[in-house]
This record gives sequence, structure tokens and C-alpha cells, in this order.
Amino acid sequence: MSPVPLPPAVRAFLLANDVLAFLLELLALGLLAWWGFTRDIGRAGSLALGVATPLAAAVLWGLFAAPRARYAIPHAARLGVKAVVFGAALALLALGHRIPALWFAAAVLVNTALASYHRTRS
Repeated sequence: MSPVPLPPAVRAFLLANDVLAFLLELLALGLLAWWGFTRDIGRAGSLALGVATPLAAAVLWGLFAAPRARYAIPHAARLGVKAVVFGAALALLALGHRIPALWFAAAVLVNTALASYHRTRS
């Protein structure tokens, strides 16, 4: 039995949600880099942290959370990996930007909830 095609409006909404997810992922990497570069641990330390933190997050994402992740893991574990990477909201909070951190966290939660709901329904 073939799947029922989605109405165009639903497909457009899902595409927009996927684009938002990608932008949020890029923003998370940028926030992690910003946080790392601004740590007061010496020039070499902050440089290393500013490069290593987003790099580690990107590798973790690519291995376990990306749509074409190298390793298939249970949905709950994938959400855990996403929570770790999107912990970038905490990095933004640590940088002293409380309101943007809350907005970022809210956007991530809504985006992830909508994507998860659709994936479990299809």
C-alpha cells in the first residue's frame, strides 16, 4: 500500500520547518563558537575552545542526529543528541543574553516537536 500524498500546504509547512531546523542548527554551531572564543582562558585556550566546541557538536550531529546520520539510533536517543547540541541556548545564556537564549530555546523546542510529530505519524 503506497503512502497517501500530503496536501501541498502541508508539504510547504514541512519544508519550511526543515529549513528552520537547518538554520537553527547553523545558529547553534555559531553560538557554540562565540561562547568558546569569548572564554577568558588565554588566547590559545579560547581559540581551541572556539573551534573544538562547534566541531564536536557538528560531528556528534552528523553521526547520530542528522537526517542521513551515519548511525541509526532510537528516536529518544536522537532527541538527546539534539538536546546536547542545542544546549547552545545555555551558551547564549552564559554570554549574558537571557531573552535571546529563551527565544532560541523556544524555537528549537517547537521546531523539534513539530518535526518529531510528523516523523512518528508518517
